[in-house]
Amino acid sequence: MERLPRWADLVLVPLISLLLAGIISALVILSIGQSPSEALKIMVDGAVGSAYGWGYTLYYATSFMFTGLAVTVAFHASLFNIGGEGQAQIGGLGVALVCLALPWPHWTLALPAAMIGGALLGAAWAAIPAYLQAKRGSHIVITTIMFNYIASALIIYMLVSVLKPVGQMDPATANFPPGTALPTLNEIPGLNLIFTKGVPANISLFVALIACFLVWVLLWRTRLGYEIRAFGRSEPAAKYAGISPVRVTMIAMLISGALAGLMSINNVMGEAGRLLQNSAEGAGFIGIAVALMGRNHPFGVFLAALLFGFLYQGGAELGLWTSIPIELRTVVQGLVILFTGALDQMVRMILGLFFRPRPLKVA
Repeated sequence: MERLPRWADLVLVPLISLLLAGIISALVILSIGQSPSEALKIMVDGAVGSAYGWGYTLYYATSFMFTGLAVTVAFHASLFNIGGEGQAQIGGLGVALVCLALPWPHWTLALPAAMIGGALLGAAWAAIPAYLQAKRGSHIVITTIMFNYIASALIIYMLVSVLKPVGQMDPATANFPPGTALPTLNEIPGLNLIFTKGVPANISLFVALIACFLVWVLLWRTRLGYEIRAFGRSEPAAKYAGISPVRVTMIAMLISGALAGLMSINNVMGEAGRLLQNSAEGAGFIGIAVALMGRNHPFGVFLAALLFGFLYQGGAELGLWTSIPIELRTVVQGLVILFTGALDQMVRMILGLFFRPRPLKVA
């Protein structure tokens, strides 16, 4: 198979994959007796047709940026971290413990502390599978899957038996102090001229954008990033160059887990104001698709997170205003993952037919 030009690999392949997913989705909608054009119109209007819709789209995209970056960092070290869901849940526990520990006077003090708490516990939860991979040879995919379920069980235990206030029925912590409430986009000067209604998107959006930039700097502008990418490309060559596999595996997974744990400042601290069961809301798994579609590059992760934020909010609008079930968004997400992941090589092979080098003419 001929190698595609870089622009085609980064731009054309994802666009065609997305187009194919859209065509199959349209056929699914037709098969249940609905209009694909009407469904698309409702999704676009509900997700990006107003400032209110954008507020929800950006809220979902913020979570997906964190989890997509988590997968990206691990992937460059040839580690497929699919434990972002569990790491995000445990990170939420760290955020909750920090927020409940003190009567925080202002969010500017609470946010950095909560970020540290979420990142530390997310990294700690990723450290165990990382150690098992680095020292014992246990496959990172298997261990991170298992730790997702362990994290879910641990969160349920903590909410039911430890953190639930006396007399409260639902498994959740107490409400966080008022000083921990993060300003939403409609409360930020300047942005409140655009977002005139209350929206869940909050200042953690800017933390996610900064995280995208810092991950880019880490991977492509630092020695550690070079070591991570070199190890991911060829472990024997990296070892020959003096790069420690144990060190790279542990550091990459710790950073990955910390990024997943940081997601909780958006939904636990920023939106819910307390820790709930299943606080990650599937964002850890969506992060895998975001990283795949974003070609494991921070800017691509940013764009893919916006797309999946659009699908989440647009799918909710479909469930609200049409008879199309809201679960259809899961179908669309699955198709996007299918074409950007499993069928990625098929798209490359098709495009390769159009990018064959022309033979040289002999005079």
